[in-house]
Amino acid sequence: MKPDMRLWFTIIFILGGITLSWGVYRTAATSVKTTVSPGGAPSLQQDTNRKASEDHLVVELCDGETAIEASDVAADGVLPPARARAVAARLMASYQAKQRSQWTKRDRMTWEREQNRIIEEGYRLFHDWKALGGTNGISCDMCHPDAADTHPETYPKFQTQLKQVATLRDMINWCIEHPMKGKPLDCNDPRMIALESYITSQRKGVPLAPGKH
Repeated sequence: MKPDMRLWFTIIFILGGITLSWGVYRTAATSVKTTVSPGGAPSLQQDTNRKASEDHLVVELCDGETAIEASDVAADGVLPPARARAVAARLMASYQAKQRSQWTKRDRMTWEREQNRIIEEGYRLFHDWKALGGTNGISCDMCHPDAADTHPETYPKFQTQLKQVATLRDMINWCIEHPMKGKPLDCNDPRMIALESYITSQRKGVPLAPGKH
């Protein structure tokens, strides 16, 4: 074989290897979704075309990560009851398996630290009428020392002040509006989340008793 022919074969061989390696990388990098077949039994398939997958119904779990794609149902379609239950069961089984294997001691320490931070912020707000927008000097702790007589475990329940069934946050806002003469907090306000966290933490271990008076 002539030297120039050997050179060409060598170049072709190298280019072929590069192409093969790139293909393997692309395959490994492709996301894998759980797809539900018409019979209802989920099977794994590679999602190589994001646009195509958006044409099918994708059911997501509340963790924001676990999902099942129904390959034979349109994106705006509706699953029959029996199949919907099967999909929900598969989602929960996948999520629970991930919980058992994924979370580390460090994860749990991080969660606990963040929860304690929110509770401590709730404690501060509970004692600071200005931080909650009060206008008359009355703070939560003056009526409820250490969150006493708040009974978060009894909500939801009918409250005579509101003349309707109320949640804990409804009563928090009622107290801000009336005894404290302030404005109600939005349900997504970090202050509301902190107050709920603090009040609830003070009743840790108490059995739930919704509706109890």
